This record gives sequence, C-alpha cells and structure tokens, in this order.
Amino acid sequence: MLADIRHLVFDLDGTIYRGKTLFPYTLESLELLESCGITYTYLTNNSSISAKDYVQKIRRLGLRCQEENLYTSSLATIDFLHNNCPNLATIYLLGTESLKMEFIEAGYCVFSDDEPDEPEAVVIAFDTTLTYAKLCKAAWWIKQGKPYLATHPDIVCPTDLPTILIDCGAVCDCIASVTGRRPDRISGKPERLMIDGIVQKYGLKPNEIAMVGDRLYTDIEMARRAGILGILVLSGETTQSDLEKSEQKPDFIFDTIFDLAREIKRKKTG
Repeated sequence: MLADIRHLVFDLDGTIYRGKTLFPYTLESLELLESCGITYTYLTNNSSISAKDYVQKIRRLGLRCQEENLYTSSLATIDFLHNNCPNLATIYLLGTESLKMEFIEAGYCVFSDDEPDEPEAVVIAFDTTLTYAKLCKAAWWIKQGKPYLATHPDIVCPTDLPTILIDCGAVCDCIASVTGRRPDRISGKPERLMIDGIVQKYGLKPNEIAMVGDRLYTDIEMARRAGILGILVLSGETTQSDLEKSEQKPDFIFDTIFDLAREIKRKKTG
C-alpha cells in the first residue's frame, strides 16, 4: 500500500515539529519523499493564528511552505460557512487577533465584547488570548440558541514548554458544562472535510493519499472516516502504551516520519 502513495497529509505539531522546535530528521525526511515524487500538504487543527501567519511560522522553522501547501481547521470552518450558510455575515469569535483578521478577510463581521447587536453565530477556536469576559459572552450567546461552531476538538495543544496549553476542545467542554450544548459543527480533524478538499484538489484516488499524524482520536480517526490510509508516528502525543490500550488501530506505525520516508523510498525503488 505504501508503494501506491502519491500524496501525504502531514499533521504539524508532534509530527513535523514540537512547539517551536523542528525535529532534527524532518528536512531529510521531506527530501527523501520528494525524491520519490511524493507531494504533501501540511494540515493542522491549530487555529490560534491565521493561515498566512502559520505559513510564516513554518518558514521560520526552515521549511518551504506556501499558503496552498497548508490547510487549517479555521480555513475549513470558513469553507463550511461559505458553502452551507452563504447568508451568514456576523459572528462572535473566541479567537486571537490573527484569526479575527482571517475571518474578516473572508467577509465576516466579527463582533467585539461590547457590540450592542446580536451575532448570527458563535465560533470557538484555540484562543491564546482568552479572557473570562469573552468566555462568559460566548456561553451567553450559545445558551440563547445561536448556531455554534468549533474549529477543532483538541483538548490540549502539544508544546515543548513546561506548561499545558488548554485547547479548543477543553473550552467547548467548559461551555457544555454551563449551557448543555456541544458544537453544532466541528470542521477540523477528525472530520473528513479537510481530506476531501485535498483529494479533489490533487485528483487523487483513496489509495494514493495517506494521513500522517501523532494522535489516534484526530489524525487516525480522520483517515478512517475519509477511507484513506492512517499512519501513526510516535513522536508526539500517542505513546506505545496508549496504542496498546486503544481499540483504534492505524494502518501503519512508525517511530518518526524519517522511518516512514525510508520505508516509502524502499517500496518505491523496489
């Protein structure tokens, strides 16, 4: 099956790098894949910054990246709104200034905390600037029955710092405890929406694309829902112990993407 692959979809944090540190084998791994004619897309649930700013972050790590090489959960959320709610114009957003600008550039009016009018929907993202007042405001509009979207379900964001980064899914859990509501729609992994767009863009068959990531409940689950190969790397969140306890099994398991790249190279060259 590895010999059929034409395109790889890479999770970023925990797979390509950890926090602000590029794994030492990443560049060599990508060069190996390119030598086999493999193209790839960077995919991330991290919605703390816009896609434009994310491209700059990736470049600062020493990787080549254009906006067309990157698909984020916030872009998937915007695509969902455009395709399914074409008349929706105003949102209340739990997100950073960078993300706010992305939604504004996509044509949305993003309400501030003191906005007198009612938003048409609420969007919850990975908000590293989250305040108590913003959280309460979002919960209020959600309690009133406003359409409610979350960019992704991750509970924590991987980091190389001595802290825990509370992510979008944990904020949604908090909101659920006081409103009784879960998001009406989650656009990021493990939903297959992000994979479907890549398959269509590159004209791929299901056996020609694979998802590579470090999380069973997002990366591997999305591969299952999309009907493509799911490849787990043990360089991030999931440990061997987690894997043994889980009923969710990837199609392939490698320690790192370098081990994956070497195996694909071996299969491609015979």
